Amino acid sequence: MELYVALKVIWWALLGVLLLGLAVMVGMDMGVGAALHYFGRSDGERRAVINMIAPHWDGNQVWFILGGGAVFAAWPTIYATAFSGLYIVMLVLLWSMIVRPLGFEYRSKLESPRWRSLWDWTLFVSGAVPMIVFGAAMGNMLQGVPFHFSWAMVSYYTGSFITLFNPFAVLCGLLALALALYQGSAMVMNRGDGVVRERARRLLTGAGLSALALFTIGGFWVWFIGGYVITGGAAPGGPAIPLNKTVAVHAGAWFNNYAAHPVLWLVPLLAYVAIAVGIAAARRGASLVAWWSGAGAWAGVLGTLGAAMFPFLMPSSSNPSQSLTVWDASSSVGTLTWMLVFTVIFIPIIAVYTSWAFWVMRGTVTPEKVENDEHAY
Repeated sequence: MELYVALKVIWWALLGVLLLGLAVMVGMDMGVGAALHYFGRSDGERRAVINMIAPHWDGNQVWFILGGGAVFAAWPTIYATAFSGLYIVMLVLLWSMIVRPLGFEYRSKLESPRWRSLWDWTLFVSGAVPMIVFGAAMGNMLQGVPFHFSWAMVSYYTGSFITLFNPFAVLCGLLALALALYQGSAMVMNRGDGVVRERARRLLTGAGLSALALFTIGGFWVWFIGGYVITGGAAPGGPAIPLNKTVAVHAGAWFNNYAAHPVLWLVPLLAYVAIAVGIAAARRGASLVAWWSGAGAWAGVLGTLGAAMFPFLMPSSSNPSQSLTVWDASSSVGTLTWMLVFTVIFIPIIAVYTSWAFWVMRGTVTPEKVENDEHAY
C-alpha cells in the first residue's frame, strides 16, 4: 500500500481512538454531572459524588483537546468547514463546558443552599448538553451536513441551527447521553457506598437498556436515510481537493460496507454484548467490569458509525460530490508522518499517567470523608 494511503487510513483509525477516549473518559464525568441530582439527594451525598470524579475530570479533558488538535492537523479541511459552518453549535458546546470548572470550584465556597443548588444545576447542564451535542453531531454526519465549496475552496454553510437538531440527530444525542449516564453510573458504583451505590446501579441498568433501545431504533432508521457512495473520481492517494469526484446518494447505502465485509457486523454486536455484560456485572456488584463494558459499548457504537461511513468523514447534503472523505481531506505526507511519531510517543504516556492517577486516588468516597477533608470540593 502506498505510504500516503496507509497514513490516511491510520489517521482515520486514530481519529476513532481519540473519539473513543473522549466519549469514555469525558463522557464518564459528564454522566456523573448530568445525574448528580439523582445520585445525591442531600448536600453531603452530592459532595461525595462530585469528589469521586474531582481528581480526574480536568485531566480527562485532555482527550477533548487531543481530538480537536488531531482534526485540526490531520484533517484541516474538515476542521475549517465544521468550525465555520457549525459555529453556533460549537459556541453552545464550549459555553456549556466553560461553566463546568466553575461548578466544581465554586460550589462549596458558600454554605447557602441556593448557592450550591445553582452550581448543581450548572453541573447538570454542563454534563447533559455536551453529550447531546456530541451525539447529534454524529447523527448529522450520517445525514449529511448542508455545505458546499466554491471553485476557490471557500466553504459555504446553507443550513440553520435548528435543522441540526432534527429528530434523528436528537435520537443520536439521547443515545450519547444514555451511554454517558451508564459510564458515570459505573464510576459512582466503583467509588460509592450504601444508598448512593445502589442508585448508581439502578441508573446504570436503566441507561444501558435505554442505550440498547436507542441504538436499535437508530440502526433501523439509518436504513431509510440516504447513504453516500463514491461513484468515480476519488483517488485514495490523491491531493486534498474534494472537487474531483462524483457521489451518489441511495437509501440504505450506509450498509454497503457491511454487505461487502460481513465481519463488520461484529462491531455493532460488540455494543449489545458489552452492555448486556455490563448490566449483569453491575447486578453482581462488579462495578469495574461494568465500567470496562461501558467502554466496549462506546467502541461498538462509534465503530459501527465509522465502519458504515468509511471513507466518508463529513458528507455534504448540499452537494454530495463535494463531501469530505479520508482520501481528499487529509494533510500532507509529512504532517501525517510527524503527527504519527508524536502520537506513538505521547498516547502511551497519557494512558500510563491516567491509569496511575486512578490507581493512586482509588477507594470509596463517603459524605463523612468529604466533610472531614479540607481539600475536598
